[in-house]
Amino acid sequence: MATPNYGFEKRQKELAKKRKKEDKLKAKADRKAGLLPGDEGYEDEPDAVDGHAAPATDAQAPSA
Repeated sequence: MATPNYGFEKRQKELAKKRKKEDKLKAKADRKAGLLPGDEGYEDEPDAVDGHAAPATDAQAPSA
């Protein structure tokens, strides 16, 4: 039976942390620049009205 490669697992974990940190920094920079997540290509959505999503109707609203 093969032994576990702990070095590989550690490296993958470090890469995932680095990627997550970079994504957070990019999102923070985008927010500071005035962009919202998902702005690119937002007009292509069929339910978009004037750059905003259509409001939910009573049929779509969850019953309380």
